[in-house]
Amino acid sequence: MLDLKLVNASLFTLAEATPTATAMGVLNGRIVGFDDDIIDLPARRTLDCGGAVVVPGFGDSHNHMAWFGQSLTELDLSGCTTLDELYAAVTEFTDGLDDDAWVVGSGYDDTVLGAHPHRDDLDAAAPGRSVWLKHRSGHMCVVNTPVLERAGILDRSVSTPEGGTVVVGDSGPTGLLEEQAQKLVTALVVPYPIADLADAIGAASAVYASEGLTHVTEAGIGSGWIGRSPVELAAYTEARRRGTLNTRVQLMSASDALHPLTSAEEDRISFGLDLGLTTGFGDDHIRLGAMKIFVDGSLIGRTAAVTEAFCDHEHSTGSFQLSIDELTRRIINAHCSGWTVAAHAIGDAAVDVALDAFEVAQNDCPRPGVRHRIEHAGIVRPDQLARFATLNVTPVPQAHFLYEVGDTMAAAVGVDREPWVYRHRSFLDQGVRVPGSSDRPVASGAPLLGMQSMVLRQSSGGAVIGPEERVDAETALRAYTVDTAWMAGDEDHRGTLERGKLADFVVLSDHPADVPAEQIGAITVLATVIDGLGVFGQDYLDTLETSPTVRHIEHESTTEKQEV
Repeated sequence: MLDLKLVNASLFTLAEATPTATAMGVLNGRIVGFDDDIIDLPARRTLDCGGAVVVPGFGDSHNHMAWFGQSLTELDLSGCTTLDELYAAVTEFTDGLDDDAWVVGSGYDDTVLGAHPHRDDLDAAAPGRSVWLKHRSGHMCVVNTPVLERAGILDRSVSTPEGGTVVVGDSGPTGLLEEQAQKLVTALVVPYPIADLADAIGAASAVYASEGLTHVTEAGIGSGWIGRSPVELAAYTEARRRGTLNTRVQLMSASDALHPLTSAEEDRISFGLDLGLTTGFGDDHIRLGAMKIFVDGSLIGRTAAVTEAFCDHEHSTGSFQLSIDELTRRIINAHCSGWTVAAHAIGDAAVDVALDAFEVAQNDCPRPGVRHRIEHAGIVRPDQLARFATLNVTPVPQAHFLYEVGDTMAAAVGVDREPWVYRHRSFLDQGVRVPGSSDRPVASGAPLLGMQSMVLRQSSGGAVIGPEERVDAETALRAYTVDTAWMAGDEDHRGTLERGKLADFVVLSDHPADVPAEQIGAITVLATVIDGLGVFGQDYLDTLETSPTVRHIEHESTTEKQEV
């Protein structure tokens, strides 16, 4: 007896053995067969899909789930186009807050506003309040005077962390804190309570389900300016206990959360988490992923480490988050201790450092099958491409950046380097996979929007950035399904629809390859299913249900149910 049977569906499995089908059976959360193998089997629930498109569930190889979930309750500044508009939004948001509540906003973009907000103007916009506005990149923020005082920045009672900058103007700190300097503010609010983080994770998961996401990789928990709590993993398990985590999650541990360990000499486990927990610990719903380490900053903020100066910013060649020696040491120690490593490296100079460290690590402690990653790989020179393939390192770029912030990125790097930005086709030509990802909330996270940007590579201003890096819609779909599963080490369990794999799939109004490229992002997600159970679009799924092959009889004298 099947738990679920789909019939009259346009199934695109992305598997070689059975690339298309019209029927699929599910039992105990797993796919058990297609078409003639299962069409005559009875099922507890049969859905007549009426020809609707069914594809494997989407994945996102780099997102920030708790950060995004928290942002849903913060002041949304992403639509502000002038500083006056931003200050007015801060004033309006203040009304109705408790007297001692912080004014927390997120998503502002100085390249749109013309400049960063200034602490003096924030003081005037929210008198007596603590104001904390987060840049859309996550790599900088602006705070007002009360926060600067609380953090010990005004009286210089604290030192600026390595890899960070407290920006100072003619009258002292402007309120702008870059990179690691943000720790001075997060120290005032972290750790967040597990219950609050679980709320945020649940809220994010609901959005993800509505977009067809069945698996995401959380790119950094536990420590550093990106961590929400030293016990952040507990918030994910709490959300799962509540039943609000309707997304499979792989969790990267921030490198700052790892510490020296003692083990037998031959084990070479010298750096990690207590008890030797490392990449792969967990189950199909929550599992530890890579160690996340920040090599440089952001391209949006011009703090990415580049070999040639930016065209439009005083930051010149950007900066590294730690010394090159320390970055290399952490990557080597994590590699030798059994971790997969995810190195945030956007500028080409940072990419060099990460690739060099991976090469040294493999020579020192060979692990041929490990899937190290470079997050973003925002600027990759032609001479660097082959090294990704040679070292078996996977880039994890975000194609939708090209739409949302592509114009400012192009201005930063200039005409000569523009073809190197957020590459795709060049990596594929080297035999290197490119998994789909968003870096949400830095950019919109809907996978279909990401696929559209992979195909078009068009900015919001209409410019096409690196047209030679375009891919077709089928390749884009595989990036968000097959390749995201492979990047997570889950290719035996998901990414394609095959017998024995998890019954994670999405029902769509159209196939991405069957609509004009500019309409891919507008395709409707009709339903999202994990383990054969609907996590989004349940009303739609109910309309597809045909007469049951099993009915339940409830006896008048008892609540016991019998299947007949």
